[in-house]
Amino acid sequence: MHEAPSHGAEIPSHGVGAPLRDLRVLDLATLFAGPLAATMLGDFGAEVIKVEHPHKPDPSRGHGPSKDGVGLWWKLLGRNKRTVTLDLSSPQGREVLLRLAADADVVIENFRPGTLERWGLGWDALSEANPRLVLARVTGFGQRGPYAQRPGFGTLAEAMSGFAAVTGEPDGPPTLPPFGLADSIAALSTAYAVMTALAGRAHTGRGQVVDMAIIEPMLTVLGPQPLWYDQLGYVQPRTGNRSANNAPRNTYRTADGRWVAVSTSAQSVAERVLRLVGRPEFLDEPWFATGAGRAEHAAELDEAVGGWIARHTRDEVVSAFEDAQAAVAPVYDVRDVMADPQYRALDSITSVEDDELGPVKMQNVLFRLSETPGAIRWAGRRHGADTDAVLGGLGLSEEEIAALREAGVVR
Repeated sequence: MHEAPSHGAEIPSHGVGAPLRDLRVLDLATLFAGPLAATMLGDFGAEVIKVEHPHKPDPSRGHGPSKDGVGLWWKLLGRNKRTVTLDLSSPQGREVLLRLAADADVVIENFRPGTLERWGLGWDALSEANPRLVLARVTGFGQRGPYAQRPGFGTLAEAMSGFAAVTGEPDGPPTLPPFGLADSIAALSTAYAVMTALAGRAHTGRGQVVDMAIIEPMLTVLGPQPLWYDQLGYVQPRTGNRSANNAPRNTYRTADGRWVAVSTSAQSVAERVLRLVGRPEFLDEPWFATGAGRAEHAAELDEAVGGWIARHTRDEVVSAFEDAQAAVAPVYDVRDVMADPQYRALDSITSVEDDELGPVKMQNVLFRLSETPGAIRWAGRRHGADTDAVLGGLGLSEEEIAALREAGVVR
């Protein structure tokens, strides 16, 4: 485990059972996929050192709503990270980064391809400083190809992957998600890729480069569309909330003005739903025997199911579906999520003590491990809060750190 004294508020230590407690990760990335991948590693014990420009902090600190001038998104994205400032484009900053990399396991960056190389911090330099290092490079379009130098954001991946084309109503425009979907999926993929590369290192003794293009993980989660097109020439259309593979599958408004979602991916569930809503005659139709057949009659099934749901309150609908062992879920907004007993039982939204805002609620770690669970040790810290401690841990004297500060290399 890498230990160093904290600067400012006291930092809790890694739990003895934290499975990644022996990893040191340098997070050089911004907005959002790279930093979120580092957060996921930190949640399970990795020591994550967030490196930010001394005068241009990670934009997530100012992204979205704030309270008392404190960015709230950063409190989530920056959790379990020690924060240092360093101008990587300066010769002094380069030398400090190489010293940090020499004792690190992972570097995560999302600069445009060639930027690290221009600063003398490309793979050759980093691997020379530490042959066991894993370098995760997260960009919109990857490290090669005709689009590699384009600026890339999750929105572009949501458009280019085919996600937007299949999302929305049939007669409406392609629809983008109102949150960072592609970035989040790329973050999950990057964390997985990093752990895979580290597993490879255990066999070879050498690190390697992870080339993560944000446009690619979205293709995987969209399912067999390329296969369908390759073999059948089939292009999936926009179907709104309906599915081409089963019905009834939609959102339905209840008598008290709320909404529920119904899914009938399993044939037995579809049969239970139609019995519940008092329309068992549909079960005798030949087309009802398959999901694709039911999907061709989605309008009839929606009318039957939606009509019954419209006569009952949301609580009545959910209770009746549960009694019938049919699949239903209320359509929540964040207020419902915060109050839901299942989320409470799982501690999905947990409280974290923060030295700026006091107790704050945020999503808990991504999954539960029975023997080596993860933990949120602290929320996102102030810009550069740990600069002196981390550089001191490298052996730099107070005078040397002061000189770097005077030169604008650190803040």
